[in-house]
Amino acid sequence: MARNAGWAGRGTTVARGRDAAGRTERAGAENAFERGRSVTAEWSPTLARVLLGLVLLWFGYHELVQPQLWTGYVPWASTTSSVAVALVLIHGWVLLMLAVAIIAGVLLRLAAALAALTLLEIVISLTITGGLTDITLRDVGVLGLAIILTGDTRQRAVVTG
Repeated sequence: MARNAGWAGRGTTVARGRDAAGRTERAGAENAFERGRSVTAEWSPTLARVLLGLVLLWFGYHELVQPQLWTGYVPWASTTSSVAVALVLIHGWVLLMLAVAIIAGVLLRLAAALAALTLLEIVISLTITGGLTDITLRDVGVLGLAIILTGDTRQRAVVTG
């Protein structure tokens, strides 16, 4: 048995076996952990980007398909007005275009900044129409993700930055 500082500085006792090449099992596990951590660090911003894009895509699509369900989120217009429907349709197209740009990695930081502004508008609108609700706070989290992606330069699979 050997004493090891372990993860996060906690002392642990580990058995050390050797493989045919004389390497310890612990070293192999540490190498696999480090590889996993490296891959996660490298690809997690890209995963975050794609997931943000999917959220925007989902809501943009639904605003385009059924705008009448979303007119209640236009705080100053009647829910049955054609102005409210037109604004929801425009908003849906904006969300859809931002989603495509973010997922594809086209001008990512600009698209993320525009998404952050759009999400700020959504959070303000939700706060005006319904106060601080679970939906509003969820969108604050999505806004935070867009803000983080605005400044992130560690993306993989992007067209330009």
